[in-house]
Amino acid sequence: MTDEYKRKEAIALKYDEGEHEAPEVIAKGKGLIAEEILDRAEGHDVPIYEDPALMNLMSELNINEKIPEDLYQAVAEVFAFIYRLDKKY
Repeated sequence: MTDEYKRKEAIALKYDEGEHEAPEVIAKGKGLIAEEILDRAEGHDVPIYEDPALMNLMSELNINEKIPEDLYQAVAEVFAFIYRLDKKY
């Protein structure tokens, strides 16, 4: 399947160090819902990180579910990417 026809998927994470012990899923979806999540992220200047392998692993999580420990390293890399972007601006 080409990228042009591949159905989009998106997951939105939230992490507040003082409030949560781990990042949690606050939105997820495929197709039109994924596009809406991405549009809202862009509209609020929220960085978007694309990683199909991580998306595949996280697709099993439910909304309001915390990230399991075995995904901490991968998600930490996402947050490091976002932190570096914030430092540029």
